[in-house]
Amino acid sequence: MQTFFRSVAVWALGCAALTAHAWDLEQLMQSLARNISGRATFTEQKFIALLDKPVLSSGELLYTAPDRLEKRTLLPKPETLVLDHDTVTVERGKRQYVLRVKDYPELGVFVESIRGTLAGDRASLERLYQLNLDGSEARWTLVLRPLNPKMLAVVQRITMQGERAELRSIEVEQADKDRSVMRIDTAAP
Repeated sequence: MQTFFRSVAVWALGCAALTAHAWDLEQLMQSLARNISGRATFTEQKFIALLDKPVLSSGELLYTAPDRLEKRTLLPKPETLVLDHDTVTVERGKRQYVLRVKDYPELGVFVESIRGTLAGDRASLERLYQLNLDGSEARWTLVLRPLNPKMLAVVQRITMQGERAELRSIEVEQADKDRSVMRIDTAAP
């Protein structure tokens, strides 16, 4: 009888290992694509070589699939950044700036890293980045390295970390060694 239970236990462990191994980029993208909207809070640290300490900011993020993302910075100064289709609108105080993403190719590549990840758009991401997924469904890390040399001269790597279908952090490492880390927490409904 012990042999039977041992065999069942080995079989169960083997199935668990296969299930864990079977999780891949396609499954992550499918999970992310199911998020049609979301609201979250964020804290961000920007590490800039010319400054003694990181620049801190916090606020909230709103996402509506597939291509509307709003970043409302509340502290230290109010600022709103809205990506709506291919237009970026930035509001600081009484000033407003409107940019068309297609007029700024490097900005477009960066925008697509976030929009493509949130939308689970693998094809869009692979068109612009080399992707490397590590971890498990419960806790994953997706590293994006720009394929475009001009973009690579600005941003070396974008590291997304998450749990299941939720993005938890975005770290951007620039070629000049400056970097930013945004932590994301799901907001209460």
